[in-house]
Amino acid sequence: MSVRIAPSVLSADFSALGNDVRMVADAGADWIHVDVMDGRFVPNISIGLPVVAALARISPLPLDVHLMIVEPEKYVDAFVEAGAASVSVHVEATDHLHRLVHRIRHAGARPGVAINPATPLDTLADIAPDLDIVILMTVNPGFGGQTFIERSYDRLRRLRDLLDRTGSAATITVDGGVDPARAEAVVEAGGDVLVAGAAVFATPDPAGAIAALRTAGQRGWQARARR
Repeated sequence: MSVRIAPSVLSADFSALGNDVRMVADAGADWIHVDVMDGRFVPNISIGLPVVAALARISPLPLDVHLMIVEPEKYVDAFVEAGAASVSVHVEATDHLHRLVHRIRHAGARPGVAINPATPLDTLADIAPDLDIVILMTVNPGFGGQTFIERSYDRLRRLRDLLDRTGSAATITVDGGVDPARAEAVVEAGGDVLVAGAAVFATPDPAGAIAALRTAGQRGWQARARR
């Protein structure tokens, strides 16, 4: 198994979004990460259904949609219909997580759950076996370009242990402040998918940044395998 790179379009050039998506696809990215923000669950507004539908028409890569919104149960079906290959909702945003996860799968997408930095990991214990993806937030969600929270390495290790204990095959997506300098340690601690926004799109060489993330991530895989 190899590390996967999911550039976040939150940091892309919105005036040339299609070009940026094709560029990172050509550079070897694996998924396109799409942050949907409503200005209520997080203090920012990003994009919605029309943009996801437009990206689905032109993206050669799967769209990994991350709903940072209140009442996600009102919208998951529409995002799957718009072209999302996976849809992740926040554990903090719904009272009926089990029902919603299975609704996403029934709609035809891979279900995921995201968890904020201050939310106890044990809240995932009973739902973990039903998940394809867990997004571990390593910044407080809402804005791109934030600094990685250092204690996230320990949370990553504990999340990996939780998934192993519960028999979950979910991949761990690490979202927030990930760059080539951190990628090796992030993957060694338990990460499988690296979401990178500013670390890719805010550099003069996005293709080189993706290559550097993958190289560092693979070193992390090798170190993890030796444990």
